[in-house]
Amino acid sequence: MASVFFSYSHKDEDLRNELEVHLSGLKRQGVISTWHDRRITAGTELGSAIDGNLIAADIILLLVSPDFINSDYCYEKEMERAMERHASGAARVIPVILRPCDWHGLPFGKLLATPADGKPVTKWADRDEAFLNVVQAIKGALKELGQKPSRPTPVVKAGTRPWVESVEESLAGSRSSNLRVRKEFTDLDRDRFQHEGFEFIANFFENSIQELVARNPGLDQTFRRVDANRFTATVYQNGRKICKGSASIGDGLMGRDSIAYSMDDNPQHGGMNEAVSVKNDDQSLYFQSLGMQSGGSRDKQRLTAQGAAELFWELFIRPLQ
Repeated sequence: MASVFFSYSHKDEDLRNELEVHLSGLKRQGVISTWHDRRITAGTELGSAIDGNLIAADIILLLVSPDFINSDYCYEKEMERAMERHASGAARVIPVILRPCDWHGLPFGKLLATPADGKPVTKWADRDEAFLNVVQAIKGALKELGQKPSRPTPVVKAGTRPWVESVEESLAGSRSSNLRVRKEFTDLDRDRFQHEGFEFIANFFENSIQELVARNPGLDQTFRRVDANRFTATVYQNGRKICKGSASIGDGLMGRDSIAYSMDDNPQHGGMNEAVSVKNDDQSLYFQSLGMQSGGSRDKQRLTAQGAAELFWELFIRPLQ
C-alpha cells in the first residue's frame, strides 16, 4: 500500500477534503493510505509527526495555491524536503494546482502538474472532473511505482523511526521506492504534444481576449484562425490598435517542433519575438522557451501548454499594462 502525504495550506482545507473524497476508491481498494496534519492527535509533537510521515510517504501531493506559496512552513519545510526525496527517487512529488498563482518558476514548476496543463481546480467548469483528473494522475504514478492492493500501512507516530521496519514487515513486502524507468518518446508523441499545445494556446488567446474586452469598456478585439497552424489576435482601444500578436507552429525559424510568437498581427510577417520548442527528459515532454523577451531568465523552465500560453500572453497584453 502506498502512503500519500498532503502538503497544503489550511486555507485550502475544503479543497483538500474534496480531493480526499475523490481518493476514496483507491483507499477502499487498499491501494493507498492518506495522511495530513489533521490526523495528528492531541499532545503529539507537530514537527516530528509531520516530518516522520513526510519521510515515509511514497507520493507527496503539493496542493498549490497563493497561500501554499506564501506559507513559510509549506514552502521551506515540506516542499523543499519533498523535492529532495523526489530528486533521490525515494518518493514521487505531484503538484496539484488548486487556485491560480504564479508557480511555474518555482522548484516544483519543472514537474508535470495536475489537473491537465496545470489548469487550477477552481477554474474547471466541473470541479469533480478536475479532481478526477488529479486521481487519474495519481493512479498513473502508482502504476509506475508498481503499487498493488495490500494490507493497510500504519500511520507513523511522533518519535518513531519510519525508515526502520520490523523483520516481519521487511519480509512481507520490502522494496525500493526508486522504481522509475526511462521513457522513450517517438516523433508521433512529440508532434501530438506540439499540436495539442498549439491548440491550447490558440483557445487560451481566444478566450482571454474576449474576456479582456468584456471587462474593459473602450476595448475591441479580433481573433482569427488563419489555418490549422497559425492565428492572429488584435486589441483596439478607441478604434486604435494597441495589442498585436500572431503565433505559428513549425514555421522553420526554430525548427519543425517549435511554436513561434510575433508581436505583429500580420500572419505573413515572417519574424518572431519569442518561441517555445518541444523538449523532453527521461519522464515527460515539455516546452522550453528561447528566452528572447526575458533576458534568458525563462529559457530553462519546463513549461506546460498553459505556461507557454501565459508566456505569449504576457507579451501580447504588455502595451496595455
